[in-house]
Amino acid sequence: MTLPGTRPTWLTFDCYGTLIQWDEGLLAAMDRILSAKGGDIDQQTFIAVYDRHEHALEAERPHRTFAEVSALALERAMVEFGLPFDAADAEILTSSIGRMPPFPEVVATLKELKAAGFRLAIISNTDDAIIAGNVGQLGSSIDRVITAEQAGAYKPSGQTFRYAWQSLGIGMDDLVHICASPHLDLAAARELGFRTVWIDRGTGRKPLSDYHPNAIAPTLDKVPAILAAAGWM
Repeated sequence: MTLPGTRPTWLTFDCYGTLIQWDEGLLAAMDRILSAKGGDIDQQTFIAVYDRHEHALEAERPHRTFAEVSALALERAMVEFGLPFDAADAEILTSSIGRMPPFPEVVATLKELKAAGFRLAIISNTDDAIIAGNVGQLGSSIDRVITAEQAGAYKPSGQTFRYAWQSLGIGMDDLVHICASPHLDLAAARELGFRTVWIDRGTGRKPLSDYHPNAIAPTLDKVPAILAAAGWM
């Protein structure tokens, strides 16, 4: 697939699952939390319930920080499973996020894209303080980090992306968004019309039935070839 349109000034990225090993890190955090409670609860089953509460809370108004959302989602999930909740459980979860490492190919690929003349920004459903630890692991290639905390809204809300574009001083046609989440980032692209590269890391997440990304890659290091095929590198 060849990307349409003119060469973008900016490449924007989803962070967790695209650049940072979210699924692996979340499983480890939930294992630590649940193992301390006893019983035999499958982490994947628990995470599905946690995700349901997290996404519902992100859609509510007034806006909550991600630290608040994750703590409340964790508490509600634990109540469903009949587990006792303690504030220390939420601290384990939020503190683990900033320590989640990048995928092996990410740092070198970001450096390559930066050297090709693109400006790079992250647009993420998190708080500034939480994501700081992740960004610190990505080298010096990232020019801007835009969070839900700054935007006052969570993806897939168009408010999040419009805030990001306004902050970057660009229009929708001057970027390509690179992401792993169909129901957050690709859903927003379907509604707003910006160009996307979907990173399909084989997690089982599928594109929306009524939306097709402009290009698909299994890992981030395949993105430069996609951009080169468009004549941009």
